[in-house]
Amino acid sequence: MSDANARIEKTVTENDVVLFMKGTPLFPQCGFSSRAVAILEHVGVGYESVDVLQDMEIRQGIKAYSDWPTIPQLYVKGEFVGGSDIMMEMFEAGELKQLMDDKGIAPAN
Repeated sequence: MSDANARIEKTVTENDVVLFMKGTPLFPQCGFSSRAVAILEHVGVGYESVDVLQDMEIRQGIKAYSDWPTIPQLYVKGEFVGGSDIMMEMFEAGELKQLMDDKGIAPAN
């Protein structure tokens, strides 16, 4: 396992909800990452974010880890959920909130 892969695995398994994104929740660096943050804020769960622009190994490694070509990427309880389009579809259908409830994800403080 590469160093980047090991760091990704550690982040995904140690945090209930992780968003790999471009930028930070306060300063997203692309529209898709901004939309993903807004969705998670609406759902009301706490989450860890990883700014892929700060680490090229993670930026490339996350695409291989999930076999998904784009960023942002959302993980819940170690499982890949999808990117911003899938997040939006799930949010609009009420499925994202249901997923968080089903997985026992506590509301943000």
